[in-house]
Amino acid sequence: MDSIFNASGSRTDQLLLRAEIDDFNTAYAGALDEGRLQDWPGFFTDDAFYLITSRENHDAGLPVGLVYCEGAGMIRDRAFAIERTAMFAPRYLRHIVGTARLLRAGDDGTVESTANYLVLQTLFDRPESTIHQVGTYIDRFRLIDGVLKLQERRCVYDNLLVPNALVYPV
Repeated sequence: MDSIFNASGSRTDQLLLRAEIDDFNTAYAGALDEGRLQDWPGFFTDDAFYLITSRENHDAGLPVGLVYCEGAGMIRDRAFAIERTAMFAPRYLRHIVGTARLLRAGDDGTVESTANYLVLQTLFDRPESTIHQVGTYIDRFRLIDGVLKLQERRCVYDNLLVPNALVYPV
């Protein structure tokens, strides 16, 4: 196992790993904020799982979510549908992601972490930005050919209500 991927290792290894995850989250948010949906599936492993769900459902252990994708194929289909087939009001998004918190490293080379997120939305016909979603990423990463990828991302939002047009990935 690559030493940077050993969260139970030295303090330096842990700091490097957290920086790697923070860099990953910055690139992920940048792709979404810049509307590069064709790049979004590349952040995931082939067997990835992606879910956007309420805190209430997450805490109750319920699998129900606003968006549910199993595998890279479903994630690619979601990106394609948003770019090519969905009809919705034009908007800008800004993702603000907090510093990652390492939870554990598995013997299989996975690392689990969390990071808080805030997504702001600006509709083209409105003068103000609004809070679209506030929550926590609950992630499992895996190193694939030296590149950090998401094996699982659960976006657990705190909002009581989410705007009725949850279009883009979180």
